[in-house]
Parts: sequence; structure tokens; C-alpha cells
Amino acid sequence: MAADRILIAGASGFIGRALVRELAGKGYRVLVLTRNAGASGGGFPDGVLIAEWDGRTVADWARHADGALAIVNLAGDNLAQGRWTRAKKRRILESRTSPGAALVEAVRQARTKPRVFVQASAVGFYGNSGEAEVDEGSPSGAGFLAGVVREWESSTRPVEDLGVRRVIIRSGLVLGREGGAWPSLVRPFRFFAGGPLGDGRQWFSWIALEDEVRAVRFLIEHGDLGGVFNLAAPQPLRERELCRIVGKSLRRPCWFHVPAFLLKLLFGEKAGETLLVSQRVFPRRLASAGFVFRHPGAATAVAALVKRGSRAGSRAY
Repeated sequence: MAADRILIAGASGFIGRALVRELAGKGYRVLVLTRNAGASGGGFPDGVLIAEWDGRTVADWARHADGALAIVNLAGDNLAQGRWTRAKKRRILESRTSPGAALVEAVRQARTKPRVFVQASAVGFYGNSGEAEVDEGSPSGAGFLAGVVREWESSTRPVEDLGVRRVIIRSGLVLGREGGAWPSLVRPFRFFAGGPLGDGRQWFSWIALEDEVRAVRFLIEHGDLGGVFNLAAPQPLRERELCRIVGKSLRRPCWFHVPAFLLKLLFGEKAGETLLVSQRVFPRRLASAGFVFRHPGAATAVAALVKRGSRAGSRAY
């Protein structure tokens, strides 16, 4: 039955794998679109189908879009890996817009359109917003990342003209043990070198991986919801406060100050738009829709991550 089929592009990534587990665990039939089907196949639950694609063109996999419940587009090159050279910046953009165009064409070819299209995005849309409170109605900011996010969102806008409900998820920094920012965040604490980045006053908008995938499922299942939703915990905090919470949970000091100039020297443009950016983002539309966060505050989220690592018999960091 196609009515419970969900296609996920970019499912081999950190968030994608967790989303596959969440949806498959709730009984949905999941089809993963990946560039390397052989390498990706071992990490998914039993029953998950895998189709190979190049991230740019429509091929045989497109038939699975016909009558599907949902398409989720998470495809995109990793922002955190490497310096933002001219070539890297081109890959960052093209790895987001090209898959979007291919997925739009698959929807166009489908005789029975998918009910919903979920488009990944990021709070980078808002740029460096300083002390301002930001919600879904706030304008886009300046900078390379904000521009990329605008084009990323725009790449799948045509599905709306095809009569498909579209949901845009602007995610904060996702915290989970399996990948993302968490390993890099806690690694310095292992060597008693944890500390704030820059002056530590920048606002940090985040979300627990568990809440990220629960929110995506919530938006798929609620057919009256469309448009932009911030996927960020309702309690943003300053970076230095997050540092203090992580240090306390790991029983390590938070004292090693990393100067902003050094971060810019090491990481270039990326430092100013990721590590030092200030974004005080609130998930007002998600909260109004009735979604309940399991980890609304960073203290409980960090404690859960540390505890989960201890139960697994590994280091908490």
C-alpha cells in the first residue's frame, strides 16, 4: 500500500538515519534514496528499501513517489567538514539545489502526488541576529549561509504549484551521540580543555535529535500543517552557558577560552557564520500546533546524552 510509503533523500546522514529508525519503528514503509546503496544498506532497520540515485537526475526510483505519503528531502553536503573554499561553497550549494530539482521532477511525473513534501532547512536562514528574538516570521539574514538556505528552500517550491503540501523545517544545531555537533562539542572536555568560543555571549539555538525526528513525524502526520517551522528547542541559551552545562555533566571544567580571532584564523569565513554566530530562535509555530518537546532545556538534553553513553558502556564523551 503506497499510502504509508515515505521516501527520504539524504537518509545516510546523521539526522536521516535517526529519522528512518523513527518512521520505520512507527510502521511506515521507508524508501531510502542514497548515492551509495551498497555502503548504506547495513545501517538501516529490516524492511527499509534502498534505491540508488546520483542526487541530480530522475531515474527508476521516481516510480516510488507515485501515491506516496511523503517525500523528505534532507540531502546536502556537510557544512562542518573542511574550510569554506570556493569549491567547497559550490558543493554546499549544488548538493542542496540539484537534489531538490530532481525530487520536484519526480513529483511532477507522479500520477498520484505525494501528500506532503518535507524540505530540510536551517536556522542559518536568519543570519547573525544578535540579541533579537527570532521566529518563523522573521526575515532572512545576510551572509553565505543565509543565501544557501534561501536557495535550498526555493529549490522545491514548485511542488506547491503541483498541489502538494510543503513543510520547511529550519533546524537548529542537532544534538545526538551518533554524529552532528555533539562529538566536536564535548571532545575538548576529555582533555580538560573545554571552554566558550569567542566571548561565549552568542545565542545558541539547538534541538535534541530525538525531538528533531519526532517533530518531522509530527509534521508529516498532521495534514493541516504547512509552511515554515523552526525545529529548535524552546529554550535557547548563550554558548558559554551550554559550555557550563556540558562541563558539569561530564565533570570537567569549562575554562579554556578560545579567542574569536583564533577561530577565524583556523576556520575562516565558516567561523563567523557557524561557531560565533548568534541566533536566538524560537519554535513558535511548532508549539502552537501542539508539539511537546521531550527535551525543552539543554540541561536535560545533555544529561540524557551523557547517560545514554554510560549505559552503552562507552565514554560519555
